[in-house]
Amino acid sequence: MADDFALVERSSLGLATVMARKDISAADIGRALGMPMPDGPFESTGVDMSLLGTGPGSWLALCEKPGEDWADGLAAKLDGLASLSDQSGAYVVFRLGGARARRLLQQGVALDLDPEVFPPHRVAVTMIAHIGVILWRCAARDAFDVAIFRSFATSFRQWATATAAHLIEA
Repeated sequence: MADDFALVERSSLGLATVMARKDISAADIGRALGMPMPDGPFESTGVDMSLLGTGPGSWLALCEKPGEDWADGLAAKLDGLASLSDQSGAYVVFRLGGARARRLLQQGVALDLDPEVFPPHRVAVTMIAHIGVILWRCAARDAFDVAIFRSFATSFRQWATATAAHLIEA
């Protein structure tokens, strides 16, 4: 089973919502950050940060190794261009991986997660088992990341565990 499915909490990520100010384009923000912006619901990866397109003029920024002042530094780069809110304490990010990860997610999400339809770096703001999530497929085809409000993390973990047990029995 361990090769079929794994659920790991990705702790210590820096997370922030970025919302463009009126009449500011994604390209303007990309120039300020020195990285390409995702065009739609996709992930764009820079040197030390990724951006997930979560809606028109809004993104979730992720940093694997945030320093103590990561969000303040990001806000300074976007001064006058975008509003920024540090979400590092608000979200929990889980990585679901393994040969059966997609099958498990398909039990709770109303999206087609086939790699031809939902390829690597594709993002969706959706629901899994009635829990609001930001879901994206990692570069590895058998891995997904799911950002969940921290208060729903236990419920999501319980759903994933129960669903995995059901799949084993099936």
